[in-house]
Amino acid sequence: MIRDPRVSRMAMKITSWTLLLSILTVGRVLSPLTAVALPHRILLDTDVDTDDVFALLYLLKLDRREFDLKAITINVNGWADAGHAVNHVYDLLFMMGRDDVRVGVGGEGGISEGGTIYPNVGGYLPLIEQGMTTTGYCRYRQAIPVGSGGGRLDVDTNFGIRKYFLPQGRRKYTPVQQATAQQVMIDVISEGPTTVFLIGAHTNFAIFLMSNPHLKKNVKHVYAMGGGVGANSSKERCCVKGSSSASCRPQQCGGATGNLFTDYASNPYAEFNMFADPFAAYQVIHSMIPVTLVPLDATNTIPITKQFYDMLEQNRSTFEAHYVFESLKMVHDTWLGDRFFESFFMWDSFMAGVAVSIMSRSDDSNGENDFAKMEYMNITVVTSNKPYGISDGSNPFFTGRKIPKFHLKKDGVLSGHVQKSLRDPFCIVENRKGKCQDGYTMETTGTEAVRVLVATEAKPNKDSSSPLNKEYFVSFLEVLNRPQHSGRFSFAKQFPNYKEVYYKPDLSSKMLGKPVVFDMDMSAGDFLALFYLLKVPAEALDLKAILVTPTGWANAATIDAVYDLLHMMGRDDIPVGLGDVFALNQTDIISSAVGDCMYIKAIPNGSGGLIDSDTIYGLARDLPRGPRRYTPGNFIGYGAPRNTDRPEIRQLSALEIWKTITKKTDPRKKITILTNGPLTTLAKIILSETDPSSLIQGVYIVGGYISYGDEERGNLFTLPSNGYAEFNMFLDPLAANTVFRSKLDITLVPLGIQQKVASFPRILEKLYRTRRTPEVLFAQQLLSRLQQLQKEHDRYRHMGIFLGEILGAVILAEDYYDINSTMRVKPVKVLAPGIESIDGKMEIDEEHGKPIKVVEDVDLRAYYNAFADQLGNEKQSAVMASFYAQKKLWS
Repeated sequence: MIRDPRVSRMAMKITSWTLLLSILTVGRVLSPLTAVALPHRILLDTDVDTDDVFALLYLLKLDRREFDLKAITINVNGWADAGHAVNHVYDLLFMMGRDDVRVGVGGEGGISEGGTIYPNVGGYLPLIEQGMTTTGYCRYRQAIPVGSGGGRLDVDTNFGIRKYFLPQGRRKYTPVQQATAQQVMIDVISEGPTTVFLIGAHTNFAIFLMSNPHLKKNVKHVYAMGGGVGANSSKERCCVKGSSSASCRPQQCGGATGNLFTDYASNPYAEFNMFADPFAAYQVIHSMIPVTLVPLDATNTIPITKQFYDMLEQNRSTFEAHYVFESLKMVHDTWLGDRFFESFFMWDSFMAGVAVSIMSRSDDSNGENDFAKMEYMNITVVTSNKPYGISDGSNPFFTGRKIPKFHLKKDGVLSGHVQKSLRDPFCIVENRKGKCQDGYTMETTGTEAVRVLVATEAKPNKDSSSPLNKEYFVSFLEVLNRPQHSGRFSFAKQFPNYKEVYYKPDLSSKMLGKPVVFDMDMSAGDFLALFYLLKVPAEALDLKAILVTPTGWANAATIDAVYDLLHMMGRDDIPVGLGDVFALNQTDIISSAVGDCMYIKAIPNGSGGLIDSDTIYGLARDLPRGPRRYTPGNFIGYGAPRNTDRPEIRQLSALEIWKTITKKTDPRKKITILTNGPLTTLAKIILSETDPSSLIQGVYIVGGYISYGDEERGNLFTLPSNGYAEFNMFLDPLAANTVFRSKLDITLVPLGIQQKVASFPRILEKLYRTRRTPEVLFAQQLLSRLQQLQKEHDRYRHMGIFLGEILGAVILAEDYYDINSTMRVKPVKVLAPGIESIDGKMEIDEEHGKPIKVVEDVDLRAYYNAFADQLGNEKQSAVMASFYAQKKLWS
C-alpha cells in the first residue's frame, strides 16, 4: 500500500533493481563456466531480540535457490529466555511457511572441572561459568535489563506484539523432545558446507567448535554482528538499544567503543554480543575459519531514520512487513526519551544484508557488497585484563588450578582479571572511564592478531534524491514487501471466523465469599493451585486479583499463560499485576533495570527449570488464546514523551493492582493473601502500607522449611552449601525476613507437609475417577507429564516440589471443603544475612521469632478428594476447553 508519490517512485526503482539483479543472477547460474550453482546453506544462531527477528525475516524472504536457511539455533544467555524464544521462532517460521527449518535450543550437557565437554551443552551460561548443570552465575548477563523498558521481558514478548500478531502452528517446545542447539549444529554442518550467521553471543558455536574439530572443515564462513573496534565513538552513537535518555548522556559515554549502556563505568569497550561470552567469541575469532564482522563501527552509521520509519509504515504489503513495523513502532513508542531515531540501529538485519550481498558474489570478492564499506583488520577478542597471570579469584579457568582449564597458557592473555559483575571495583577508575575490556574486539598485532574482514560504514543510497539515506534501507523494504516467499497469515487471518472475546461472569446476584488475592511465581504447581481457587464457589472464595512474582520459577513473560488460563475459565475480569523482577536488595544501585542474580541462580535454566516453567512443560500453548497479554505502555499523562496506541491496556504492576482492589473492596472485609512463591511482592505491599494489617485479614504462605532432626534437609538441590532453606524463602530471603517481622497473621504451609501430599499416583488416581472437565484434563496431562519426567530423567527428580504447592489453595478454602488440617503456633524467624549458606533458613526462636500458625498435618484422603472433586465439578468450569476447541470455533 503506497500513499506517498516519493514512495511510488522508489518502488519502481526497487522493482527495476530487483529485475536487474534477477537477470544477473540467472546469467551467473547459467554461465557455461560453472556447474549448476548450489544454494548457500545457512545456519543462523540468534538470541531472538527484536532486531534479530528483522534479520530472520529478511533471510526467509530470499530466493531459496541461492540462500537456503537450513536451521536456527537459539542463544539463551543473552537478550531472550529459552522457552519464550523457541516458541517465538516456531511461530515466525509457521507464518512464513517454513516449518522445514530445524530449530535447536538448550541442552543438558556440561563441562567438567577438568575441561571435558559433554554432549549437548545448553549454552545457558558463558563458558567461564559452565559446570555440569544449567545453574550458574550471571557474570555477564546481568548487564542486560530484565524487565520492561527494552529488557528480556519485552524481548520475550516482542513488546506484546508476538502474541496478538503471530499465528500458532503445531511446533512447540516439549520437554526432552526438543532438539538441542548442539544437535542441530552437528546435524546441519555434517550434511555439507555451511555458512554460519552469529547474531547473539557466540556460546553455542564455540562449544560446537571445541567439541567437533573434525567438522570445522564444513564451515565455509562465519558472519557475525558484534563488537566495536573503535573507529566510531561519537556521542550519539553511544546511545544504544534499550537505553533511556538518562543513559545516553554524552558525558557518560563519550569515547566509548562499546554499547554496555548499563555499565559504562566499568567497561566502555565491549558490545553486548561479545561481552555475553568473551571466551566463546575468542574461540570463534581464533578458529581459523574465515570471519566477517559487522561491528558497532558500521551499525552505528545506520540508525533508523524518521524517513525510513515513515516509509515502512506506508509500505506494508506482506504480513512480515506488518510484523516488523508493528514491532518497531512499539519499540519507538516505549522508548524512554526522544532519541529513538538517534539510538536504535539496524544491527543484526544489516549484518544479514551485508552477508548475503557478499555471498551473492564470487568467493574471492574481498567483501565487495552493496551495503557496507569493508576493510581487513587484525583483531582479537579481549577475555581478561592486565596484569596477566594474577590469581585474584576472578578467573575460574586459572584460580586454584595447577593446570589451567582447557590447558590454557599460564600468564597468557586469557589469564588476567575477568570482570566479575556490574560495578566490579577492579574495573572502576575514579573520575575516568572504566578500564575493563572483557569482550572488546581490539585491533592488535603479533601472535594474537587474526585477519578479519570488518564492515566499517554503511554505504549511502546511490539515489541521492531518495528520502532513504542508506542503500540497505532500500533493499530491506523491497525484500520485506516481495510477494514471493511471503507470510501466509497473521493470527487474526489464520482463522476465517476469528473473534476477540472477553469472558466475564455475572456475579451481581451472588453473596460473595472472603476476598482473596493469589500471589504466584508461575511454577507448574501454581497453575494447578489457580485452577482450584477458580473452582471454589464464588460464595465461599472471591478471587479478587492475581499478583505475579517473577523472582522464582518462571520469567516475567509467562504472565501471558496466566491470562490464557483465566480466559479458559471464563475469568477475564480478574486483574493480573506484575511484580518486581528482582529480589529485594538485588537491584543495581545505579540502574533499576539490571541487578544481581545471587538467589535466582539457584533455579535451573534448563530441564526442570525456567525453560519448562515458562512453557508449563510444553502445555502452555494448549490453553485457549485469551485477548489479554503483557503489553508495555507509555502514557503522556504519566510523564511519558508519547502515548502507545492503547495505553489503557498496558501491563499494570502488582502494587497498582493492589492499590486498586483495596480501594474497591468492601472495607468491612479484609483481604486474605495466598503466596505460592518468593515473598518479594508481599514484602513490597507491606513496605508500601502504613498499616498493612488494617487491609489484610491474613496471609497463607506456601514455603519454608522447619527442621525436626539433624538429617532432614531443605530442598535447595542446586545449592548443597545451604542445607536448611526452602526455595521460596531462599529466592528472596530479605523479603521473607520482612514478612515474618510484620504484624500480619501468618499461616505457614511448610515443606514437610507439602512433601507428605506429593504423591503423583494418588492424585492422578482421583482425577481419573472424576468428571472429565477441561480443567481436569489439563491437570491430568500436566501431572502425568511431571510424573513421567520424574521417573525417566535425572534432571526432573524434583517434580514433587510443584505437586506440594497445591496444598495452600486447598487449606485456604478449607471452610468450604474440610481436609482436617491441624496446626500449631510456633515462633519463627527467617535469616537473611546475605550469606548463601544461611540465607532463607527458618528457625524456631522463642525470644525473637514471630508466632505463626504452622500446618503440621492433613487428612490425605480428604485432600486428594477435595482437589479432584473441585476440578471435576461442572459448576464454574471452563468456558473454552483448549486452543484446539478455539480453532474449531474459529474455522
